Amino acid sequence: MPRAVVFDLDYTLAVPQRDRTTILEEATAATGAPSLTRESYLEAHRRNLTSETREPIFADLLADSESDTDPAAVATAYRETIAEALEPLPGVEAMLADLRGEYRVGLLTNGPVRAQRDKLETLGWEDAFDAALVTGELEAGKPDPRAFEAITGELGVDPADAVYVGDEVEADIRGATEAGMRAIQVLLADGPDPDPRAVAHVEQADVATAVPDVLADLE
Repeated sequence: MPRAVVFDLDYTLAVPQRDRTTILEEATAATGAPSLTRESYLEAHRRNLTSETREPIFADLLADSESDTDPAAVATAYRETIAEALEPLPGVEAMLADLRGEYRVGLLTNGPVRAQRDKLETLGWEDAFDAALVTGELEAGKPDPRAFEAITGELGVDPADAVYVGDEVEADIRGATEAGMRAIQVLLADGPDPDPRAVAHVEQADVATAVPDVLADLE
C-alpha cells in the first residue's frame, strides 16, 4: 500500500484555457520581442530548470536575435498571461483533499520558482499539499533522481512507498521509476503513447476519479 502520492502540476492537475503557443505569442507581442516557437521555448526551458524566474529562458532564446527586448519583461508577461489562463482539471481539488486523508500528498513540478509558485497562488493551492517543491529551488530538475528524492524526503517516505503522477514520459515516468517510485501516466489527447514503465495509465479528463482508484488497488 503506498504511503504517499506526488503529482506533477502542468497538464496533470491544471491546464491553461488557451494553448501555450498562443500564450507565448501574446507575451512576445506585448513586449515587442521577436516571434518564438513553442519548440524552441521548451528546449530552453529544459536547459534552465533550476532558476528563480523565466528570465534565463528568454535570455537564452533572445541571445541570437537582434532584439533589445528585456528578457525579464518577456518572462513577466508570459508568467502573467499563463496565470490568467490557468484552471484546475475537473474534480482535482476535491481529490487532493480526499487523498490527504489516506496518504501524504506532494507536488513536484519542473520550472522557475516564481513562475510555478505564482501558479499555485493563482489556483489557491498554497496549502493543498503536505509538501510542494519547484525544481527552481533544487539542485536539479526532473528526471534527475535528486528532484524525486527531495520530495520524498519532504514527505518523510521511502521512494518505494510513493507513487508519482505525471504526463511526461522522460521527466515524469522515467524520472520517477529510476528514482525507485511507481508511476501513473496521465495520457493527453495529443501526447505520447502509454509507457510500459508506468503501473497505470489514466486519461487527463479522468485524473480526479481514476487516480484514487489506481492507488487503492496498489499493494
